[in-house]
Amino acid sequence: MDYVIVCLAAGFASLLTLYSGFGLGTLLLPVFVLFFPVEAAVAATAVVHLANNLLKLGLLGPYADRRVALRFGVAAVLAAFAGAYVLTYATSLPTLVAYSLGSRRFEITAAKLIIAVLMGGFALLEALPRLAELTVPPRYLILGGALSGFFGGVSGHQGALRAAFLVRSGLSTQAFLGTTAVCAVLVDVARLIVYGRAFAAGAFRLLGGSGGLGLIPAGMAAALCGTIIGTRLLHRVTFRRVRYLVATLLLLLAVALGLGVV
Repeated sequence: MDYVIVCLAAGFASLLTLYSGFGLGTLLLPVFVLFFPVEAAVAATAVVHLANNLLKLGLLGPYADRRVALRFGVAAVLAAFAGAYVLTYATSLPTLVAYSLGSRRFEITAAKLIIAVLMGGFALLEALPRLAELTVPPRYLILGGALSGFFGGVSGHQGALRAAFLVRSGLSTQAFLGTTAVCAVLVDVARLIVYGRAFAAGAFRLLGGSGGLGLIPAGMAAALCGTIIGTRLLHRVTFRRVRYLVATLLLLLAVALGLGVV
């Protein structure tokens, strides 16, 4: 059942990330959080996210606008390193609050709180109409790269901000998708470098010890299938009711994570 849930989430999220505004990390991270500690979930999601973005890069990278990708991508990479270091520092902090309900013990940590706030905030950003349609003038591309890169480094939540800053850059649909793929790969590589030095090795040992390491390649395969299907759809697909439902579930999970329940 674990594999079914992860594969369905990864495939569906990967399909949506090309067209609907919801990002792969936005939907896949909560799934991994249900099974593993938050740092292991972030690392596992980052690997799947990078594999998916590499495929998109191969399919859409040739259409990328080099000028926009350079201005946005350099700032994003530098900020992604900073964001990833914030997460690694948070994972090293002691438990903030511990409490018990009945026979169960719950812990609230800095890392859980950070991920919970970002998960809930970006769920709202991607679901509410006014926020989802937010756009920023092209002169703020470098700022956009820094913001999306930083949050991408912390938790992988970068797609909504990246789209808001790139959508008014005068790019065609293919150029927009290709440019976002280039920037996403750069951010993923940057944060995985930091994660790898800080906690990814231990996180993957934890996954292996719990028998869950196979969820990563399963999620990667499902995400790749979703991307291939998505790139064959030339029109923009939106699922408003699905977006609202998913956003509500993400908000509930964010509250549970912030309270240390998961």
